[in-house]
Amino acid sequence: MNSLSTILSSSTGTQASGGSSVMFIVVYIAIFAAIIYFMMIRPQKKQKAKTDQMHSQMEPGDNIMTTSGFYGTILDVVDDSTIIVEFGNNKNCRIPMHKSAVAELEKQGSSTVTDDDKDKKSKI
Repeated sequence: MNSLSTILSSSTGTQASGGSSVMFIVVYIAIFAAIIYFMMIRPQKKQKAKTDQMHSQMEPGDNIMTTSGFYGTILDVVDDSTIIVEFGNNKNCRIPMHKSAVAELEKQGSSTVTDDDKDKKSKI
């Protein structure tokens, strides 16, 4: 009898430790999934929202830089995905392109004022 009770008690002890190890693995996987979400998925969603907002704000006259590094001016927004861009000073270089090829957008009339520009204006 005594050996039977020790076998039963040892088997219940193994089940308890087995249950806690399964719980530890589940918690570990949940923490790992949360880290992946906050390190990879969330920043991608923020970047996509920022890019979509930039694409929706495109208007004729805005200056752009393409993903390949070309600078140009938007002449026309054809539809939701296509724009016509003029590159360089040559008025004959007009190219239709996809909005997703735009990396940066500078709105027409916006300019950056540096400290040197402020100093020049105060001297005048």
